[in-house]
Amino acid sequence: MDVAHQLLVLLHLVAFAALLGGALVQLRSREPEISTAMLHGAWVALASGVALWVLADSFDLRVSLAAMVVKTAVSAFVTLLVVLNRRFFSIPRGLLRLITLLVLAEAVIAVFW
Repeated sequence: MDVAHQLLVLLHLVAFAALLGGALVQLRSREPEISTAMLHGAWVALASGVALWVLADSFDLRVSLAAMVVKTAVSAFVTLLVVLNRRFFSIPRGLLRLITLLVLAEAVIAVFW
């Protein structure tokens, strides 16, 4: 069961890296867009995060309920923003900055809370 937990954590980290990396690359673009890496990273990060939360009891991990609710809500909001704005050729820079800051906020919540 420990290997399953580690693989799920690895999947979550890779998805987070795809989402953050895609957002950082788009910050330098003249006409930023929601990339495929951001879209898939958002979905996989949300799904693997929820799976880790659900399976936390199986792994005998103590997690803060408040931190998990806030992190899941932020992750769901980021996924919603990414999915809804994927259809546009270009998105406003402010929206891209908001997505990037929310993704970084998720990391802060995960590490410090």
